[in-house]
Amino acid sequence: MLSRVADSIYWMTRYVERAENVARFIDVNLNLLLDLPVGIEQQWQPLIWTSGDHELFAERYGNATPDNVIQFLTFDTEYPNSIISCLRSARENARSVRETISSEMWEQINDFYLKVNDASTTPMLSGLTQFFAEVKMHSHLFAGVMDATMSHNEGWHFGQIGRLLERADKTARILDVKYYILLPSVNYVGTTLDELQWIALLKSASAYEMYRKRQHRITPQSVAEFLVLDREFPRSILFCLTQAESCLYEVAGGASIAWRNPAEKTLGKLRSELNYLTMEEIGQAGLHEFLDNLQSRLNVAGEKIFETFFALEPVS
Repeated sequence: MLSRVADSIYWMTRYVERAENVARFIDVNLNLLLDLPVGIEQQWQPLIWTSGDHELFAERYGNATPDNVIQFLTFDTEYPNSIISCLRSARENARSVRETISSEMWEQINDFYLKVNDASTTPMLSGLTQFFAEVKMHSHLFAGVMDATMSHNEGWHFGQIGRLLERADKTARILDVKYYILLPSVNYVGTTLDELQWIALLKSASAYEMYRKRQHRITPQSVAEFLVLDREFPRSILFCLTQAESCLYEVAGGASIAWRNPAEKTLGKLRSELNYLTMEEIGQAGLHEFLDNLQSRLNVAGEKIFETFFALEPVS
């Protein structure tokens, strides 16, 4: 497969997944607002901190009001990680490989972009929960259409790798939101308000119901363990890395007892370390510090995949 085609499919799925997860970020706050007791201040600044683009936001918008944050993360066409910008990039990547993907995939991603673009032209502060739910559902539809209509060959595996690495990164960021969302004081740790925040976080990762089937109580340690180390939940970081590694093996010709390229080495090492970690060990290092380091290593894994498969020198 041409590296250009593989690169486009990889980024097409990453951008769709990124758009979905930005919707999930905002859903953290919308869920919290529904459950917050009277008198507790709304917090929108944490969403900007976790995006990693707080300096750009401050320069362009100033205060983190609900309108500013939603506009920046959802409809700002000049911010490359907004929902609409991600979908525009995903559509452009899909357009460049239309001969490789199925017609149904192209129609789905084109329709997805046009609907968000239409929504951006009309002011809307009501119905936001429904809008972000539709963004998530369209992302799921695209993944389902891709799975059902595209041959599960190299291109499909590159698409899976892009989606899974993006999902692992964003699950880490969603979990890290709790680090930034402030309680009124330390006396609120372990209270109903603290529990409401953890429940909102689980809901925004679509993890609440599956978590409840495994655990009866909401505790910070068990929620973090579920989202980081669970081997069966499809949005947990370990699950994503395990599946991405399998796809990487398929691209390279099947599983091997030794790594064959820097991409396999980097991703395999990270997955292996998580495989043997416990929450006690993560807690000793600090959850925020662990997640911060994990995001950096996921970025490195993405760079190695690019260098190994996409940045190939032309044959002279």
